[in-house]
Amino acid sequence: MDLQVIQENGNPILNRREIVFKVIHEEATPTRKSVVERLAATLNSKPGLVFVDRLRSEFGKRETIGYAKIYENAERAKEIERPHIVERNTFTKAEEAKAEEAKPEAS
Repeated sequence: MDLQVIQENGNPILNRREIVFKVIHEEATPTRKSVVERLAATLNSKPGLVFVDRLRSEFGKRETIGYAKIYENAERAKEIERPHIVERNTFTKAEEAKAEEAKPEAS
């Protein structure tokens, strides 16, 4: 998975950076968690401060265009972000175990 930042804007009023990015992938569309971790590593942040708003893939293409927001602190993020976006970008051990169980076994 290769990640390229297309556009990065600072938003000092909301204490965040707004990122438009492209993910080039060989396999299936990457999970939101893997994109959050890669964005955090690439842009010197922590995964808990990165909120992926949307990921869009086109049929037949091996690339995904996304929009994310990186906050300076978690309290500000919880105040501003919509509840469903916070829920989508919160990864717990229970959710990870549930996702692993849902994956079909390779024969």
